[in-house]
Amino acid sequence: MNAEEITLRERARIHAALGDPARLAIVDALSLGDASPGEVARDLGMPSNLVAHHVNVLAEAGLLERTRSEADRRRTYLRLRPGTLALLTPPRLPEAERVVFVCTHNSARSQLAAALWADRTHRPAASAGTHPAPRVHPRAVRIARRHGLRLDPTGTAHISDVVQDDDLVIAVCDSAHEDPASTVRPRLHWSVPDPVRAGTDAAFEAAYTDLAGRIDRLAAHP
Repeated sequence: MNAEEITLRERARIHAALGDPARLAIVDALSLGDASPGEVARDLGMPSNLVAHHVNVLAEAGLLERTRSEADRRRTYLRLRPGTLALLTPPRLPEAERVVFVCTHNSARSQLAAALWADRTHRPAASAGTHPAPRVHPRAVRIARRHGLRLDPTGTAHISDVVQDDDLVIAVCDSAHEDPASTVRPRLHWSVPDPVRAGTDAAFEAAYTDLAGRIDRLAAHP
């Protein structure tokens, strides 16, 4: 069994322990400070024997530990183990100096994604297409401008001319992700509906909102 499989098992055990509302409430109660089992029972309005049961489950999952009071040596305090909670985070992505967003025509979604990434993270970004169009779609330019971003109307490019070996490549459309002729395999795939097909400002706005949410989540990922 490799390290990744062990981590998956550990994460599964932690998720199982947190699957009970009472145990999740105990973890929430300990998230900002330590407490005795009696204090937890009082604050949560829970019978002490039930608290003891849930504490044992959480301790077996490695989520909390018991310490002895330095004042009253008979009293026990519960404290969370942050390192165990950190295991709930998905595996780290590979190190990359730049993120490259790819769609079919490099005329809307990938352009918006690259502009958003650069704006939100202040880190390098680029965009490309598997079959680039001559120009960026005018509605994409307008949506970007509405949100304080700037797109170069003529700045489309082919994926083979942009992607480098150490880039993190993200396909923001299904066609680019599934393209059998592409020599570049994206590391991540975001299935963002094509706004060009709908041809409305609402569709472009929806694509922007979808991309912005995904980028915020990715930017917070290790």
